[in-house]
Amino acid sequence: MSLLDRILLLVTGLVALYAIWRVYQAHQKAPKTAYVLYMLSFAVLFVAGVLLILFGYGLLSSPWVVVVTTLIPLGLATGLVYDLKPEWAKAYSVYAILGFLAIAAVYLGGMEHLAKFVMPIVHGIAGLTIVLLPLMAVSQGAAPAGFALVAVGGVLIGLGGIALAFLKMGKQFLFFSQEVVLTILAPLLLLMTLAYTWGFVKKLLA
Repeated sequence: MSLLDRILLLVTGLVALYAIWRVYQAHQKAPKTAYVLYMLSFAVLFVAGVLLILFGYGLLSSPWVVVVTTLIPLGLATGLVYDLKPEWAKAYSVYAILGFLAIAAVYLGGMEHLAKFVMPIVHGIAGLTIVLLPLMAVSQGAAPAGFALVAVGGVLIGLGGIALAFLKMGKQFLFFSQEVVLTILAPLLLLMTLAYTWGFVKKLLA
C-alpha cells in the first residue's frame, strides 16, 4: 500500500467520523432507527479504513473482513428504508438479516464456492436500494437535490463490493482485475464516503 493510499484512507476515516457526528446530532434531536443504522454503517467504514492503514490490503483476504464490511451497504440500505419507506421496514429488515447470515455462512462456513451466487444478490439488492430510494425521494420533493449523492455512493459501493468479493474467489468481475481494484480502492472509498456524507448532511439540514 502506498503512502497516498494511506493518506486517502485517513481522510476517508475522518469524513466517516464527521458523518457519524452529524447523524448523532440529528438522532439526539429526533431519535430514529434509521439514524442508528446510518451511524453503524459509518462506524464500520471508519474501522475498516483504520485497519487497512495499519495492516495493508492483505487484510482483504480475511473472510471476517468480507463479512463485517457487508454491514456497510446493508446498514445504509435498511436505514434508508426505515427513513423513507417505513412501511417496508420489517420485511426489509428480514432480508438484511438473512443476507448478512448468508454471507457469514458462505465465508465463515467454508462454502465460498457459493459466493458467486450470494454476493451479487445481497450486494445487488442493497445497492439498488441505496441508489433508488434517494432518487425517488428527490424526484418527489421529499428531500433536497443534494441527497441524490447518496445514490452515487450506492453505485460505488455496489461495484466495489462485488469486485472485492470476486477477487476473494480468485476471479475477476468485469474489468476489475486485482491490480485495478487495489489501485482504485482508496480513492473509491473516499469518493463513496464523501458522496454519502454530503448527501445525508444535505437531508439532515433540510
